[in-house]
Amino acid sequence: MAEKGMPGPVCDLNNVRESVCIHTRKIFDSCRDKDCIEDLRFYPTCAGQAILNGCQMIKGGRAELLYVYTDVEPVNFNRGFYSVDMRFFYRVTLQVGTGTPRYAEAEGLCVFDKRCILFGSEGGAKIFSSDTVMEGMDTPNPAKTDLPIAVVEAVDPIVLDTRIVDCCPSNCGCCEPCIAELPGCVSCCFNQELVMDDSCQRRYYVTLGQFSMVRLERDTQLLIPVYDYCIPQSECSCGDQEDPCGLFRNVDFPVNEFFPPSTVEMPKDYAGTRNYCANK
Repeated sequence: MAEKGMPGPVCDLNNVRESVCIHTRKIFDSCRDKDCIEDLRFYPTCAGQAILNGCQMIKGGRAELLYVYTDVEPVNFNRGFYSVDMRFFYRVTLQVGTGTPRYAEAEGLCVFDKRCILFGSEGGAKIFSSDTVMEGMDTPNPAKTDLPIAVVEAVDPIVLDTRIVDCCPSNCGCCEPCIAELPGCVSCCFNQELVMDDSCQRRYYVTLGQFSMVRLERDTQLLIPVYDYCIPQSECSCGDQEDPCGLFRNVDFPVNEFFPPSTVEMPKDYAGTRNYCANK
């Protein structure tokens, strides 16, 4: 068994100056997903509902990821594994045809629930720390449990499809329940109240394409090699604001804008697909 390294200077031929002990978050497990989320219910704002009441058709729009609520819980009978429950909140803007040449825009909310199970190791320590208060008394932070920390990274989704459904009578039992409560940070993103009642009206559904990555991290101490201090090599610059023509000269000539291609290819990357679906 190899000997454990100790903090301090080291002799190495790879320009390693010393080994140091640092406190950081170590990633124990991670995953990535490409979700096609079909038939998410669209909750319009009051103004959006007024536009939708006179709509003749709906076409693709755009979507913005506002917030992701996460919750981590241990998995029973599977030590070291944790379930990560996520709720994605989206602001969706649909293009609504009302019989005029120009489409109107209806804004609203969509919500998506997702769960994954990842390995997060074990730990039973309670963590205490303090904050330094200038010209005041230092106060300890609340104790934290030793559960792993879930981190969710996601991009804005792609609006793939929209559809309208005539709601059946409320006593048929086939209508899904409305959202009971919204986080305050999500509600503040809309200028008007959302229409979330269960009255017998037409309902609107959206299909989104979502790319996301999820990982479980833990606070830990690691022994790492150090090559040198991180000294910035570039100068701080705000750009040449007095020479806008110099900036323009660096832009390539848009040849494709003047000579249309003979064939049109379907987009294959995220940016191209998102623009394609928003404008189709």
